[in-house]
Amino acid sequence: MARVPRRRKPPVVPATPLASLLEKHLEDLRVRNYSEYTVKNRRVHIGFFLDWCNERGLTEPVEVTRTVLESYQRHVFHYRKKNGEPLSFTGQHDRLVPLRVWFKWMARQHHILHNPASELELPRLGMRLPKAVLTASEAEQVIEQTNVHDPLGLRDRAILETLYSTGMRRLELVNLKLWDLDLERGTIAIRQGKGKKDRMIPLGDRAAAWVRKYLEEARPQLATEPDDRIVFLSNAGEPFSLDYLTEVVRGYVEAANVGKHGACHLFRHTMATLMLEGGADTRFIQAMLGHADLKTTQIYTHVAIRQLQEIHRATHPARLPEVVETDRQELLKAIEAEDDEPTE
Repeated sequence: MARVPRRRKPPVVPATPLASLLEKHLEDLRVRNYSEYTVKNRRVHIGFFLDWCNERGLTEPVEVTRTVLESYQRHVFHYRKKNGEPLSFTGQHDRLVPLRVWFKWMARQHHILHNPASELELPRLGMRLPKAVLTASEAEQVIEQTNVHDPLGLRDRAILETLYSTGMRRLELVNLKLWDLDLERGTIAIRQGKGKKDRMIPLGDRAAAWVRKYLEEARPQLATEPDDRIVFLSNAGEPFSLDYLTEVVRGYVEAANVGKHGACHLFRHTMATLMLEGGADTRFIQAMLGHADLKTTQIYTHVAIRQLQEIHRATHPARLPEVVETDRQELLKAIEAEDDEPTE
């Protein structure tokens, strides 16, 4: 069955000089080989600012002063999402950084005489650990939720196995082409990853076996003409959208009922943490994840604490003595009995 082509929306004509400069800025990003994903993010985050300006009658770039930007920053701080929660400081940071870049570009291109965002102070960001990381048994429990006797379930099993084995980003997974896979050697070529960088990563034997089974049995039933050789296809025979992939993976995590929430990035965190706990060097994890800076990878050393736990058990004086299981149960009962005794 031939794929039905989608109608493209006609381009929107900028309504204000500020909106026109945004379009020129985005076009300049494309000329300088920035990814469409980056361009889309810039459009969204700067678009929030343009909507705020339109509500206040600000249409010209010269009308945006440092005071205006500081007022917008306060607006972002007090903003509440649909669920009533505020934006995290990371979310606030994400809305303000594109503005600083945009106004710097306007000043460099002589659209404005000076950059009002040059002294805008961004919110401080702390080092945040991943919200959740699966144990090895929990990861297996999630993966086993798939129905491998169904073409879509077999596809999902191959997807989960790939995420668990490689820790690749969801954007990297949806863009995989058939020629990026070398199942004989057990490798995957990530092309144009974050920062437009290519890298080669290993694919585990088990994951490779499930991907091969999917390619032989399920993908031929999902593919439609023209076939653009994307590895993982939706039930309509099209490439996955990022949001749809997130929904699919999150569904299996919730079905496993492991008490943890997340989707594709949950497997990225899990892969990095479990490999570090298994003794992998941080530099190898950096290569797997495609991090430009080793400092980004080192956050997982704060999650993989198995070695620290072993040292803590061996050296801390307030530890349980090594006893057989029956003695351990008696000891725990004695501790509970002490808790029930009245204090003087």
